[in-house]
Amino acid sequence: MAQTRLNSLYLPGVVLPANISLSNDLNDCLDAELIVFVTPSVALRSVASNLASHRLNSSAVLLSCTKGIEHGTGMRMSQILNEKFPQNPVAVLSGPNLAAEVAEGLPTATVVGCRDKSLAKHLQQELGGSRFRVYTSEEIVGIELGGALKNIFAIAAGVSDGFGLGDNSKAALVTRALAELFRLGIAMGGKDRTFQGLSGVGDLIATCFSRHSRNRRVGQQLGEGKALADIMGDMKTVAEGIPTARSAFECARKLGVETPIIDQVYAVLHQGKPPAQAMQELLERDQKAEQG
Repeated sequence: MAQTRLNSLYLPGVVLPANISLSNDLNDCLDAELIVFVTPSVALRSVASNLASHRLNSSAVLLSCTKGIEHGTGMRMSQILNEKFPQNPVAVLSGPNLAAEVAEGLPTATVVGCRDKSLAKHLQQELGGSRFRVYTSEEIVGIELGGALKNIFAIAAGVSDGFGLGDNSKAALVTRALAELFRLGIAMGGKDRTFQGLSGVGDLIATCFSRHSRNRRVGQQLGEGKALADIMGDMKTVAEGIPTARSAFECARKLGVETPIIDQVYAVLHQGKPPAQAMQELLERDQKAEQG
């Protein structure tokens, strides 16, 4: 990448700007004013632990762009960073930000969450631009949960695509997914207003419908009859919905929240249930009033 200025694996055809330098040495981060974490969720703790073993500047702002929930602990990514770097300010970023479109300079909006209003404003000014609109919020929990949970529902939406069930079916699925996101997200400490925003409705729409969505693509291949092991073997990128489905399923059980879509995605991904059976069981659920 340093020689070609291309990341052919993740962003083929996009030339990296000249002011971006590359390094695999964490010591190069130690004097940074802002450190952005974009690791897979399953790797965040180990990367943060490694960085914490160095003498990191205690005033450095740590910005998590990782979308996931840690298996076993149910911790959000910012909670892991707070645990590893108790002296550093932590913020989060999430929204309908498909990397390929951001890299192409297509108009995009996102939300930065930080309890420090002045810091949030600073990040807004530093990261925002005419093609990358940054909104701010003090509500970190909902921003992270919206960004994490939508990946699970995108897999379900992809299965619907793979089955060729049509737009009516997919619209109904995504609408019920939003209700489920609200139920579990609020039970986990998020606010309903946040889920109505960019990291809730916005990210859910983009991830469930976009051709760029890795999670939707995983679901589509499952719906077309491909085995999960083969799908993962062919992937060069991470589909966060796979590990997050397990974490969310565990959190829902602990909190006593009804999550039929998450339950079926979990069963397909981690218990070997056939996607057709999972979809049929969702369709056979008792009909009821729409509230909740």
